Amino acid sequence: MKVLDLLCSESHAFEGWFGSEDEFQSQQARGLVQCPLCGSAQVRKLVSAPRLSLSRAREDARQEERAAHPEPTRKADVASTVGVPEPVRALHAAWLQWARQVVAHTEDVGGRFAAEARRMHYGEAPERGIRGQSSPDEVAQLLEEGIEVVPLLLPDAAKNPLQ
Repeated sequence: MKVLDLLCSESHAFEGWFGSEDEFQSQQARGLVQCPLCGSAQVRKLVSAPRLSLSRAREDARQEERAAHPEPTRKADVASTVGVPEPVRALHAAWLQWARQVVAHTEDVGGRFAAEARRMHYGEAPERGIRGQSSPDEVAQLLEEGIEVVPLLLPDAAKNPLQ
């Protein structure tokens, strides 16, 4: 397993886990590597030191050393190298957690969002939490009809469980 420190075009630092360097390159070429905060597929690797477990005894010794002399976590180190202050990192994490809650408690109706919102508003379908895609014009029409909608950009990472 290869753990990479990644940075998107909006300077959001995050971690990605891949089977190999080739797997990372393949996923990145197909646009599958996206920032979990903004959904940007413009992602680059940050320089990071590899972690090698050469033997269990050495790992145990390292763990004892870390317990005796704690260091900042790798995520904090990565974020500090790109100038992201702790309050901003905490806000990003809270937003991503909230977005996952929205996904977990709503039904994805895809491109049928406007039609399904109208059906619920006019009593033709049971009311429930839905999400999907609609154009800015459709959103404006829904609001004019008195149908409350909230535009929300959800990156793919918020729509899927962490692995």
